[in-house]
Amino acid sequence: MGNRRHRALTKSIQDALLRDPRTFRKTLIGRILAFFSIYYIKLLRHSDERFRRLRIEAYGIDDEEYRRSFCTQGREAALVPMGDLGFSGSTFFSTSDTKYLVKSLPRHFEHSFFQDDLLAPYSEYMKTHRDSLLVRITDYLYAPIKTLGSIAGITPAHHIIMENVLSGKNNSPSSGKKWETYDLKPVDYFYPERDLVPEPLVSEDTLSRLADEFPDKIRLSGVECQALRRVVEDDTRFLQEANVVDYSLFLVRFPVEEGEGIGGRGERREEEDRWRVGVLSADGRWRYRAVVLDFFWGRHKLHAQAMTGVVQTFNVVGRQGPMSVTTTAEEYREKFLTMVESILEVV
Repeated sequence: MGNRRHRALTKSIQDALLRDPRTFRKTLIGRILAFFSIYYIKLLRHSDERFRRLRIEAYGIDDEEYRRSFCTQGREAALVPMGDLGFSGSTFFSTSDTKYLVKSLPRHFEHSFFQDDLLAPYSEYMKTHRDSLLVRITDYLYAPIKTLGSIAGITPAHHIIMENVLSGKNNSPSSGKKWETYDLKPVDYFYPERDLVPEPLVSEDTLSRLADEFPDKIRLSGVECQALRRVVEDDTRFLQEANVVDYSLFLVRFPVEEGEGIGGRGERREEEDRWRVGVLSADGRWRYRAVVLDFFWGRHKLHAQAMTGVVQTFNVVGRQGPMSVTTTAEEYREKFLTMVESILEVV
């Protein structure tokens, strides 16, 4: 069933990226036929013109090259399933060229917040802050018609397409075995989306790939360190103004020799792409990549408020401390900046 689901979802995503959403028409027969679909679900691009301009003007992505990343090349599938990598139940696909990731947003409070509250200010912010570490989202897909598959949670109806900060990993001399990844959040919070998930639903592989602490320091020159602080302060200020909490810093580290000849997503080797290509450590041993991820939890959304009652009912707060989803956006930002500062070292 898994292979059938993946094939159907791959076709849904490909069709959405190749279809002009303005040609879509809802008919009664079409609604009825679509409703009884389990695996294949018709998807459309949301705000396609906004994202097209964002890709071209802010990210410098050629539209034809972007399109080719989602086309089948010979016998090689265009999208490769990566399993459920997160704690939210999201499904991930990677393009075969590893440039982009497709992530489902199965939780209503996440995709509704992104679509209704964050999308417009996010696109304007990314146009004016070319060196931002916020992950570059290149498309947003949604299902215009409800289906049995989406209602039952079998087939997700909302997806974002974003850059893959691990692009080039599999082509490294060690095939990525020496690459390290860290999903970093302030450690003095309790994370219900992680800590309330029953253990059988989260594989050991998932846990091993998402380390919660960075056991070293990011060693940078004074100039590099100041530049990174400025970018992170700007990004988190934007997220605070949008009332976002629970975001994380996704840090990638690999030995310098692993990055030889790997351009990753940084075809344009300009100043704004440095943390996406790989910043050289001050001691010359490592290259670092970094992006800010998972900024889909709006503090004002009902789910975050409801989660407070759930956790208090189980008396978790008393044992584990304050929750990331019930704090204020201002406090979360302060602790996030403190966390980033704690792993920096000026050389």
